[in-house]
Amino acid sequence: MINVIGLGYIGLPTALMLSKNGADVVGSDINQDVVSSLKDGSAFFSEEEINKLYKEVYKKIDFKSEYEAADRYIVAVPTPFDRDTKKVDPKYIVKAVEEIVKVCEEDSIIIIESTVSPGTIDKFIRPIVEGSNKKIHLAHAPERILPTNIVYELVNNSRTIGADDKKVLDEVEKIYSSFCKGEIFKTSIKVAEMTKVVENTYRDINIAFANELAQICDLSGLDVYEVIKIANKHPRVNILNPGPGVGGHCISVDPWFLVGDFPKQTRLINSARYVNDSMPLYVKNKLNSIMIDEGITDYSRVGIYGLTYKANVDDVRESPSMQFLSILKEEDRDKIVVYDPYIKKMMYRSQAFDFQDFLNSCDIVLIMVDHEEIKNSTNVSKLRGKVVFDTKHIGEELKNRAKVYYSL
Repeated sequence: MINVIGLGYIGLPTALMLSKNGADVVGSDINQDVVSSLKDGSAFFSEEEINKLYKEVYKKIDFKSEYEAADRYIVAVPTPFDRDTKKVDPKYIVKAVEEIVKVCEEDSIIIIESTVSPGTIDKFIRPIVEGSNKKIHLAHAPERILPTNIVYELVNNSRTIGADDKKVLDEVEKIYSSFCKGEIFKTSIKVAEMTKVVENTYRDINIAFANELAQICDLSGLDVYEVIKIANKHPRVNILNPGPGVGGHCISVDPWFLVGDFPKQTRLINSARYVNDSMPLYVKNKLNSIMIDEGITDYSRVGIYGLTYKANVDDVRESPSMQFLSILKEEDRDKIVVYDPYIKKMMYRSQAFDFQDFLNSCDIVLIMVDHEEIKNSTNVSKLRGKVVFDTKHIGEELKNRAKVYYSL
């Protein structure tokens, strides 16, 4: 039996996939509302493939708030960082493992999927296990999936698993190979911890370079997207696109783990984090200049398109739009119109829930997220006559439709 702890963006799809492929699965979460929704078949997800998978197997999974007496556990709980020290905050993993050791069977395996800084498992988790008077094995199998394509990536992406010995590695490999067609790399726990953090840190640095290029090109009167497109023709160059900031619970968080633990060795990583975190302020300053150019002095005529941290998801964690809104004065934040097709609950005072109502409420459209909705040709046509500040490089059709077009 496998008890999956934490039924969020990672834990739930993993539990569903394991169940589909024959495992006896218990899914546990402290949020009783989540558990109740999952049990009665009323859960709804923004990704259609997850909805299909859930409807197919949810009756086979025992969803509950309690932990089950099992021999295999997968822990997929949040791992925030301390904003002062920049170090990983392991409290949720620690609490989960403390509860697991109370009920787990002898010779069980606890697999940590949550992303952690190198050494976290040895420092915080191993002492709990060793003090339990039970024979318990530890492993680390960091997730590697892309929201909007989770089911495909669970199946096809390669995986890294770390454990203390070959026997445990082989046992954990059996679990993931039941659904994973990608290559599975076996290593130590600490290497597995490091590789996951390094993957997201690499991307963060690449994005920071693109964001600095955007600012340089803006001052030079150049199109940063043309510059990047041509530079990327070089066979060993792959620059990502700039944007209004970096959000989500991976790229905007994981690099801080290294900065917190190795402050003297992470000058480049630290600088990249500050560049990307500064982008919402850069967008605000450029928006203010656009408002002056267009003779608009009131934020009530400005609309923000997109609240999520990336396109076609309903996840707002660390989103650039929310970072942008947080630096506005309260009276301006209450005036500015916000809209996101994936956000159904009221989050801001001047929030629209219909695309046309949103457009009717503003003269300047600040595009912060490239949802498919805004790229649809019919909706692009509706932007005719608007001043558009496009931070996501939607496309030439939008540029041709806008009254005045600005980009990063």
